[in-house]
Amino acid sequence: MQPDTGHQVVRLANGACTLHSLAYGETMHPAVGPVAEAETLYVRQLDLAARGRDHGREFVIWDVGLGAAANALTALRATRDIPCDIRLVSFDDSSEPLEFAARHAAELGYFTGYEPPVQTLLQHRRACFRDASQRVNWEFHLADFPALLREPLAQSLPKPHAILFDAYSPAKNPAMWTAPLFSDLHRLIDPQRPCALATYSRSTMLRAALLLAGFFVGAGHATGRKEETTVAANTLDLVAVPLGHAWLERARRSTSAEPLWEPVYRQTALVPATWERLRQHPQFR
Repeated sequence: MQPDTGHQVVRLANGACTLHSLAYGETMHPAVGPVAEAETLYVRQLDLAARGRDHGREFVIWDVGLGAAANALTALRATRDIPCDIRLVSFDDSSEPLEFAARHAAELGYFTGYEPPVQTLLQHRRACFRDASQRVNWEFHLADFPALLREPLAQSLPKPHAILFDAYSPAKNPAMWTAPLFSDLHRLIDPQRPCALATYSRSTMLRAALLLAGFFVGAGHATGRKEETTVAANTLDLVAVPLGHAWLERARRSTSAEPLWEPVYRQTALVPATWERLRQHPQFR
């Protein structure tokens, strides 16, 4: 299909359609398609429906990397019959992927029923609406996410119960995968509010960065071509398969384990100070 601005619609082998970013040279949800990946990686893995039902009040989801809104809309559709309020807080440094996707909603398929709130979100950066049994308050922060986390405004953001972390890959978008970013993110989480994060990467440097930031970290569900993904949380109870000492020893031997400290991609072994900090993490005691 012909490109329109910086993206194009591509059809995957299973027939699902998704977007390809010409700027990043990456395809979103490349193996199984947008909805199937979002359901496996975020909806089921973070147990959004059950946690929203048990919470009973406003359940807050951070959607980091709004992109073409596949994750956000799949999460809304999966929780729409739960009688609670959903506060969906989306972040991205560009609205172009969503604008493009909205123009190709029929091909992508997952916009059905949500076209009006998506248009409202694009126009006003906020959309409030009823969706079956729930009320949805959806806000879009069009900003550089790492910089936003360091601004005073970040303290006023609603504290998340769940984080869908779906930035472009560390090799193409290293600023979104640094140890300082995850430390900033962890500081914004309410320690009294159980919060879990899921992401598609299983890289050792990512998991090390999350651990150093203060998260508990575990292996996540397989999705598409990935045999594992990653789950992190501020409480060990939300991590079904925590990383253990075997992972720690593999990280110590790895040539690509030291977290990114600056927004420049590189691969190196753990330095002694990082190894010692990982070894002292409560998860491994």
